[in-house]
Amino acid sequence: MSPPSLREIYDGFADTYESSRGLFDMSAVLDDLFQRLGERHGHLLDLGCGAGEPCARAFVDRGWEVTGVDFSSRMLDLATRYVPEMRRIKADMREVTFPPARFAAITAIYSLFHVPRAEHPALFGRFRDWLCPGGRLLFTYAIREYTGADAFEGTLEFMGQPLFYSHDTPAGLRRSLAEAGLVIENERYRAIGGETFLWVTAARPL
Repeated sequence: MSPPSLREIYDGFADTYESSRGLFDMSAVLDDLFQRLGERHGHLLDLGCGAGEPCARAFVDRGWEVTGVDFSSRMLDLATRYVPEMRRIKADMREVTFPPARFAAITAIYSLFHVPRAEHPALFGRFRDWLCPGGRLLFTYAIREYTGADAFEGTLEFMGQPLFYSHDTPAGLRRSLAEAGLVIENERYRAIGGETFLWVTAARPL
């Protein structure tokens, strides 16, 4: 029997979502992002939105329009309950397309590191195109503290399932962002829910 796909694993996680939904407190991360966005109210693109909590919910509660993208139909079913105001798109983040300068903010929380790192530079270029000038990108990046390697591509166990992870070195990440035309405003190692990742906020220059 072949191992389950990433999509199948996340569909399965939807079954236990209620019991784990309070484990990851991202209030400090989101507060920092809202401070950087200021009084702006616009359109958020949440890539790998899952059930829409807490990110999409926080933006909707502040008057933003939100589009969420996720490849798990079961997670999107949960999102209809928790963030019914969010526009939901069932797709891989690598396959969606949007008009230029469509979003004031883009988030990819606990999702980008499931995409092979060779594809990250192209994704960063697309994110930059989709952002309005002055828009912000927030994403979570896997690092040695999580995978045990400076650069990594392979599977690690998470909640009893073999999840695919991929990341470059922090220096390689910075180069990719710069080449895509994105300026890093903040990069911080954060331990949330017992997991340490690099949280990065970058901006499309005005």
